[in-house]
Amino acid sequence: MRVGETDLHWTELGSGRPLVLLHGLCDSHLTWSRLAPRLAVDRRVLMLDLPGHGLSGRPDADYALDWHARTVAGWLDALGLEEIDLVGHSYGGGVAQWLVLLRHDRIRRLGLIAAGGLGREVSPELRAAALTGVLELADPVLGIGTHLGFQAAGGDFDAHEMAMLRWMNARPGTGRAFARTVDDVIDWRGQKRGLLDRVHEVAGLPPTALFWGDRDRVIPVRHAVEAARLIEGASLVRYAGVGHFPHRQRAEPMARTLREFIDADALPRPHIRRWLAVPQQVRRASWFGRALRAIGRALGDVAARAFAAERRDRASRSGAALVLPARSSSLESAA
Repeated sequence: MRVGETDLHWTELGSGRPLVLLHGLCDSHLTWSRLAPRLAVDRRVLMLDLPGHGLSGRPDADYALDWHARTVAGWLDALGLEEIDLVGHSYGGGVAQWLVLLRHDRIRRLGLIAAGGLGREVSPELRAAALTGVLELADPVLGIGTHLGFQAAGGDFDAHEMAMLRWMNARPGTGRAFARTVDDVIDWRGQKRGLLDRVHEVAGLPPTALFWGDRDRVIPVRHAVEAARLIEGASLVRYAGVGHFPHRQRAEPMARTLREFIDADALPRPHIRRWLAVPQQVRRASWFGRALRAIGRALGDVAARAFAAERRDRASRSGAALVLPARSSSLESAA
């Protein structure tokens, strides 16, 4: 299907309530080959190849996270999917989170598998990839690097799937898509975009479940632990001895848990624990600094009221009418 400036390819299995699966960087619909058949018993499972990946197009676009999310949203619109359950792995998890910002009213349940966008840390290889634009010309290298990188991360693809993935990642334009995608979400310090930075923009989050391998060296499991602590009502499933691809290494138990999650009649709407969402270094700036700021605000309010009373008293003595301006929002924020 043509959506915006690119052609999109996807694979479907089954029928019923729509369940959309979004893969990660340098991956494709093939990543779901073990999980999707277990979910398609009574579901319409749609496995999209993100732009620049798999069999989808590779336009000369910016490949920003917002661009990806809007492209996926356009695809959902074209298919007439008004309400979906959404699951994203790695970078696809980041796209899924951004879709919550764009179309939260259409997302019934949200599953995040080793997802980006929930913390700063990311593998040194991805940080290094963000430092150079030479990867825009690295199509042949990506085909070779796919095999090495995915095996190290626990992808566990069979020979045929890996051959297909290498071929797809060597297609012209893949390097450009990869480089621009990474550049938008990662710098030398790590990940630079996250849902929690903008979650205040939506009325509420859908019921959310996190799935993570405790030996993930691409995106550490502590991101999931912290996210589950910040997002009250979110559930977390950890898989012992598993790397970055729990949906491949533990397909059967994950399918069972995921089905229970999306089939549940009623789940609590998560909400953010606002204080815990403050960065840890700010929290460590500690009670003393917060106490000083609170005292400063209180003294400022007392001084403002005294000043206003004095002006009213002067005005009454002079017989002049006085209209006091409202406190400006900027001064209020500064206080």
